Amino acid sequence: MTRGGAATAGVAAVGLLLAGCNPGGEGVRSEGSASSTPAPKGPVSSSPSPASTADYKKVDAVQLLKDDPKVGPMVKKSLYKPCAADEYPVEVTYASLTGSKSPDVIVNVMTCADSVGIGSYVYRKRSGAKGGYDNVYTNEQPSVSAAVNKGELEVSKQTYDTGDKVCCPSGEDVMPYRWEGSRFVEHDGYHTDYSKTTVDGATPDDGTGSEG
Repeated sequence: MTRGGAATAGVAAVGLLLAGCNPGGEGVRSEGSASSTPAPKGPVSSSPSPASTADYKKVDAVQLLKDDPKVGPMVKKSLYKPCAADEYPVEVTYASLTGSKSPDVIVNVMTCADSVGIGSYVYRKRSGAKGGYDNVYTNEQPSVSAAVNKGELEVSKQTYDTGDKVCCPSGEDVMPYRWEGSRFVEHDGYHTDYSKTTVDGATPDDGTGSEG
């Protein structure tokens, strides 16, 4: 089965959770599950962008979520204690999405048991001496995951038909967003249906196994 790069955002979220802190392309810096591990230093990408991730300041994403009134009670409940040791089910990505002087912070929250997304957020650095962050995007639909694609926010959500297992969704909705003025505006979203195979390996409606 072949899918576009944008349709793999949900899988990428799980991969980053396991991969730890790794520099990405497009001037993006991604971290794995939030912990007390110090952030690496140094430049990440030579690609020009309004805010360089080389100068990013690591945030306490767990505390940021706990203090945010826009974050729902179910998500906050999942952050009462870490999944194991000091590892919380939180993925953090720093990238320039809103044209701010400082990198924006993309936070994905997942379940401890199966790493299914339960909340995605974007925080924009507040200007002025007091600093702080403003929540400029919130999505708490089940199986949601936010990522960066070509400098834009891209949110994906796996879709399930009746009887689907958590491991095996039937498709995926992908919603790209552009920053316009003071908010994200969705554009050119699309849906992908995953192929389903029968017991003998033939794909329904693909014409295999027919005679005539």
